[in-house]
Amino acid sequence: MSDINNPNPSPERAPERKTDRWLEPGPTNIQVIYILYLASFVIGITALVGIVLAYMNRGKAEGWVESHYTWAIRTFWIGLLFGFISMILMVVGIGFLLMFAVAVWAVIRIVIGLKAVSNNEPIANPQSWML
Repeated sequence: MSDINNPNPSPERAPERKTDRWLEPGPTNIQVIYILYLASFVIGITALVGIVLAYMNRGKAEGWVESHYTWAIRTFWIGLLFGFISMILMVVGIGFLLMFAVAVWAVIRIVIGLKAVSNNEPIANPQSWML
């Protein structure tokens, strides 16, 4: 019979979409965070979305992915600190060079993270300030 005659039809599960995985803790989510960080060089607000996602999912992932969340969070805050120092030093001129160095540093850390997550490897020293 049709559902028109049945006042209480059984609820059907909606099919799981592949796009739902990027919000859950794991490799796909950390790749999205790294890409949001890269996009922030063009659209500044995406880094804030990335850091929120990293904090939301930190502590919920498997062992090797957890190192990527630490790496991503530290990349954001250290980059913000060095960027702020560079802006202050623009008054004396050296800040422009330092801002470029901070951007290169951030891109290298993001690429290291993307490469490691694509190989299903942890970050060797996620607490590092350097590379």
